[in-house]
Amino acid sequence: MTRHILTGSRVFTGERILEGHSVVLDAGHIVAVVPRREAPVGLSTRELPADTLLAPGFIDLQVNGAGGVLFNDSPTVDAALAIASTLRRSGTTSLLPTFITDAPERTRLACDAATRALEQPGSGVLGVHLEGPFISPERPGVHAPHHIRQPGAEDLASLVALGERLARAGGRLLMTLAPERVEDTFLQRLSGSGAVLFAGHTAASYERTQQALAAGVRGFTHLFNAMPPVQGRQPGPVVAGFESDDAWCGVIVDGVHVHPANLRQLLKAKPRGKVFLVTDAMPPVGTKETTFTLYGHTILRRDGRLVTEDGTLAGADIDMASAVRNTVRLLGVPFEEALRMASLYPARLLGLESRLGGLAPGQRANLALLRDDVSVLATWVDGNEQWH
Repeated sequence: MTRHILTGSRVFTGERILEGHSVVLDAGHIVAVVPRREAPVGLSTRELPADTLLAPGFIDLQVNGAGGVLFNDSPTVDAALAIASTLRRSGTTSLLPTFITDAPERTRLACDAATRALEQPGSGVLGVHLEGPFISPERPGVHAPHHIRQPGAEDLASLVALGERLARAGGRLLMTLAPERVEDTFLQRLSGSGAVLFAGHTAASYERTQQALAAGVRGFTHLFNAMPPVQGRQPGPVVAGFESDDAWCGVIVDGVHVHPANLRQLLKAKPRGKVFLVTDAMPPVGTKETTFTLYGHTILRRDGRLVTEDGTLAGADIDMASAVRNTVRLLGVPFEEALRMASLYPARLLGLESRLGGLAPGQRANLALLRDDVSVLATWVDGNEQWH
């Protein structure tokens, strides 16, 4: 693609909003962000609506499905690309397809598919998030109990190889596990491969969670959910997450999974930049579907919830643009900070902030054009423009 200019809108760099600036793109990357009067002459120029904001594209690290597609049902390259394509309409330009607890052979298919999708230019796929199978049978949520297990030596070897392969390709393996179900040596070996380890679906004690954080666990998957509640003499993983300045916390801000008051307290407790947004999206997102199937069971879409027939939450009915809106409306977070929680902070967690999460020279041209209500007019993925 030839060098060209985006201009006319306000520009959010990931740190601040600029007025009267233009963004110069070339070969899928950002070349410059300059005052409009200093933009190069003679280049093709796209005039954007004046009432819009050009921002870093959203990065979603927990996406089970969208557009009628569930990654567990179809652990293929085409499925990963279809999910990414659907979520682009809501501003997500990079994501980790998420594969929840399942049979080993299907997990291998999902890992291979996500890796091959990552290797396709402009896919928006950053690797894979394995949510299980090394989780607590006491806190399975909607995960299939018969597939929950503890890892063996072969599991560790294959996961280390996967973490290294994805890191070499510029992607990441994110793995959610229960710290009480694995040894510290497992955590140390796997984190050393470039994989990012999160605690989730866990019944771990406060003490065990602290040990796991010291051994390589970096954060928490949907903090509060699928974890024991805080008790007077048993603070558990939730308080460990609150206390650790280094630990990252992914949260689902849909007004359903966690009470907003709990999330507001989390934001007060954590250092700025350590809480980020995820959707935990499922197949109905981006569609009008009212049901889908998970592990052979019907999941119902009701009043903003996705639930089994007995009322267990089964992922979330939300996209990232809605999560940003809710973060402002329900949590009182400034708009710019909510945008960072959906872009810059996930990029930092993965160690990809030099390429993603901001608008600066050298970064990939992964952008979202937003109205004031966070509706999405257009996206760019590696410079490829798509209007919605």
